[in-house]
Amino acid sequence: MADAFALTSPRPTAEVAQKPQRPPRTQLRVGRLTKAHGLKGGIRVEMYTDDPNKRFTPGATFSLQVPSESAWHGKKLELVELRWLNANPVAFFVGVDDRTDAETLLKAILWIDADPDEPAEDDAWYDHQLVDLAVVRDGVKVGTLARVEHRPAQDLLVVTTDTGEVLVPFVKAIVTGVDLDAGTITVDPPLGLFEELEPVAPTAPAAAVAAEAELVASEPTAEEPTKESPHLNRG
Repeated sequence: MADAFALTSPRPTAEVAQKPQRPPRTQLRVGRLTKAHGLKGGIRVEMYTDDPNKRFTPGATFSLQVPSESAWHGKKLELVELRWLNANPVAFFVGVDDRTDAETLLKAILWIDADPDEPAEDDAWYDHQLVDLAVVRDGVKVGTLARVEHRPAQDLLVVTTDTGEVLVPFVKAIVTGVDLDAGTITVDPPLGLFEELEPVAPTAPAAAVAAEAELVASEPTAEEPTKESPHLNRG
């Protein structure tokens, strides 16, 4: 994915309070369900991983990020099969048997448990690796990363600045680099993202502009002749 860092941005998952001895788990975001396909429960997948053949194998289980009011909230999906139809990945899941079922899952984000021994993919970081890094623009620190928000459309970096929080789209056009060793996230934001835009001074006083407009409106035009146009007075 050339335009975003959202491929495998992981999130920490909460542990059950009764089992504090368990080490915290992390999960990788690997896809988003975008569109029902056909009548047998197929759903087109927007991939957030560079290795779909590894992540989407029959029997793979996915946690779901869905609204709390969704019937799928708190549930998991088991993959039956991933097919490539016209170069588009279409997934079939256990218990999703028809188009109606599929449409209830649209916009759901798929997560898998991460293997701690697995090397990270390129341009992919765990959330906890990014939190508290300095956010730098033109070599100057403009804030500190507070957290990463995983939205259906894209990931957002929530940056704490002197004036409050700023939401930065986690895309390569804006986030140009992450250096964990240096502890920095380099950004090239559009004008106004980290500061209020200065008001543009008018090129002429408003009164002068209004007077000029009034003068122009009072002048005769070819389409609107005055009484001094004898060739149009056909009395």
